[in-house]
Amino acid sequence: MFTTELIQQFKELETPFYFYDTDLLDSTLAEVKKYAQRYDFTVHYAVKANTNSEIMSRIAKEGLGADCVSGNEVTQALAVGFQADDIVFAGVGKSDKEILTALEADIFCFNSESVQELEVIQELAQRVEKVARIALRLNPNVKANTHKYITTGLEENKFGISLSQLPEVLQVLEKCKNLELVGIHFHIGSQILDLENFRNLCQRLNEIQDTFEEKNLPLKHINVGGGLGIDYRSPNSNPMSNFEAYFQLFAENIQRRPNQKIHFELGRSIVGQCGSLITKVLYLKEGLKKKFVITDAGMNDLIRPSLYQAYHKIENITSTAETAETYDVVGPVCESTDCFDKNVSLKQTQRGDLLAIRSAGAYGEVMISNYNLRDRAKSYCKDWLLNQ
Repeated sequence: MFTTELIQQFKELETPFYFYDTDLLDSTLAEVKKYAQRYDFTVHYAVKANTNSEIMSRIAKEGLGADCVSGNEVTQALAVGFQADDIVFAGVGKSDKEILTALEADIFCFNSESVQELEVIQELAQRVEKVARIALRLNPNVKANTHKYITTGLEENKFGISLSQLPEVLQVLEKCKNLELVGIHFHIGSQILDLENFRNLCQRLNEIQDTFEEKNLPLKHINVGGGLGIDYRSPNSNPMSNFEAYFQLFAENIQRRPNQKIHFELGRSIVGQCGSLITKVLYLKEGLKKKFVITDAGMNDLIRPSLYQAYHKIENITSTAETAETYDVVGPVCESTDCFDKNVSLKQTQRGDLLAIRSAGAYGEVMISNYNLRDRAKSYCKDWLLNQ
């Protein structure tokens, strides 16, 4: 992934910075489109994974829709080329301002998560003389085998409408003349590697769809969300998720009605593997039992390890040593949790070496803060660097 030419370019740049392999991104998008089109599935890019304008514009040019969770994400999606009628707006806490932004843009659909939200969208849509298309985000109570912080489909999670509330929701919709029910929406969690979780979702979805038909409410759109994970431990050997098996599972297990559209919201699996955080070694420090590599990137640049205890493969991309040593790789932020990983085997490392923290294309740059008043890391795309 890191050629001699690229590494030479890296040495000329101020660190830390995000590097995006746009060749890998383009190849991943081609795979997504190939297998989604096989089954006439519609894919929306989950914008929250990475809002870098260059990344988003490349995805928009490939014809994907956008899955947004804030008014600013809706605005950004429109600015980089996503079509309004391909934008869905999810989120458990949409503000009035955000709802009005989406209404004025005439987006495709709101994924709505509560009775009160429906009432607010109705009030605002009536005010601006619009009809808002609605997909009900239902909580299927399907467990996803993933980190507890990123599971979203259980009854105790804050997301979605409980199935027990469905009668009340449908009564409210009957009264809301500025709302058009077009479908239902699910999202059971993130970084899911066991596809059986999605098979369980399909079974639950089929039961729920039968319930709507019994009430004479046919659904034009089914949105199954996203959640497909990536291989953080072996990004070189597994640079792409298994999109073929993923889409095939849904095709075989959803009882799809005639002319019904099936929607997906993929984020991490599209952009996760194409990004790396490049950081420089500031110091080496020896404790009584450990050796520390202290980098110029910190938890403010990549918060996933401290927030989720997430693993990212770390590589020394400039060392020419033939031997390896074991280090704790830590950052400069004044927090004990500012640690990228412990007991990492790296080529023998010295001050000034460059490390690549891999699989950082999703929930990396987008979650940067300026904690400790640190500068914001810049970002560079492969094709731009090689053309300098």
